[in-house]
Amino acid sequence: MGQGIWQEIDALHKKFIKLGIGETVGYEKYYLYSLIAHSTAIEGSTLTEVETQLLFDEGVVAGGKPLVYHLMNEDLKSAYEMAKDKAKHNTPITSTFLQTLNAALMRTTGSVHNVMGGSFDSSKGEYRLCGVTAGIGGRSYMNYKKVPAKVEELCHILQEKQQKATSLQAQYELSFNAHLNLATIHPWVDGNGRTARLLMNYIQFCHNIFPVKVFNEDRKDYILSLRQSQEQETNLPFLDFMAMQLKKSLTAEIYKFKSDQRKGFGFMF
Repeated sequence: MGQGIWQEIDALHKKFIKLGIGETVGYEKYYLYSLIAHSTAIEGSTLTEVETQLLFDEGVVAGGKPLVYHLMNEDLKSAYEMAKDKAKHNTPITSTFLQTLNAALMRTTGSVHNVMGGSFDSSKGEYRLCGVTAGIGGRSYMNYKKVPAKVEELCHILQEKQQKATSLQAQYELSFNAHLNLATIHPWVDGNGRTARLLMNYIQFCHNIFPVKVFNEDRKDYILSLRQSQEQETNLPFLDFMAMQLKKSLTAEIYKFKSDQRKGFGFMF
């Protein structure tokens, strides 16, 4: 995709900061709600952004929607709040840290699994002790016995690279690569996608840069870019996709802010 898109992203990021969008009262909270709603929707939740906001702020349950989707959103909110707090202290990315994040977002929907490899509790962030595939007839992820070492290796790489990522592009691409590699290792029996997206946003929180959203309406392209990168063993398809998502996220936020400013919200009788 080249440097062209990164020049656009850099300009959009500067515009976002100059307009003071992130400093608007309530902005950070409601953008976080949107991140959460889209992340759980990618995993099948049918709660809309408005329904998610009502759940978080008013405790209102969306009628006719399964309880599990409400639990998914509430747990992911807790995980994001934890991540934002940890980012203030630049908490190192370790295997234990990743398991803590996964445990938070699987707290009420995880369970104990008894398999040939042993017993593990997915509500506590414990790594899988069984094989998993990408859907029915999909590719198999790596053997569970390799998972702990691979996660440790990834954490070591991320800790090293996080210190060296100084440009906007380097910081974002580090977060995108973390997302891709954790999803490829697939350490858990469930919650891998949500944890990978949360890890990506965590790195962005640490660098104080705009947290990119993966839009639910782009789910098919998102999954395709992950699979292409995994099958071709190159990060380029995923990096290209995520750069476009970042551009889309920034553009949408700037447009919404300017639109609200133009409306003026005058008196109404």
